[in-house]
Amino acid sequence: MSERRALQMSIAIAALLPVVAGLWGITQGVSGDGWTDNHHRYLSGLLLAIGLGYWSTVPSIEAMGARLRLLTALVVIGGGARLVGLLLGDAMTAEVGAALAMELVAAPFVYLWQIRVSLWQTRDHLPTGANSSGIAKARPHLRPIVP
Repeated sequence: MSERRALQMSIAIAALLPVVAGLWGITQGVSGDGWTDNHHRYLSGLLLAIGLGYWSTVPSIEAMGARLRLLTALVVIGGGARLVGLLLGDAMTAEVGAALAMELVAAPFVYLWQIRVSLWQTRDHLPTGANSSGIAKARPHLRPIVP
């Protein structure tokens, strides 16, 4: 199995969690309080959207660096907020620990992995003997920065 295919499968499987959790959160109330339940549903919709966003990167994963960067930033910021909650006294449960691992470890890892796959795909599609100007022609977003 190619590294590209392994990354695609990893994202497809990992994104299942926010999709399922988002759908579940939309359909389930948490407290019976109108505002709290409504806000919970809104945040669950955002979680669903993040999962769908990750799924949207799968077909052309090597070209999805900008989208993955944005999704990863959203997830890491959310994980940071969860971590602040722990520092403020929220209970550390197995579920919270698993969520933190996904948000602060797995999501950045997947983004870094995508960069690696993108660079390998670029290298594999360059003409033989291509230099940095060849990279710039093949992938303008990878153009070297020179003063």
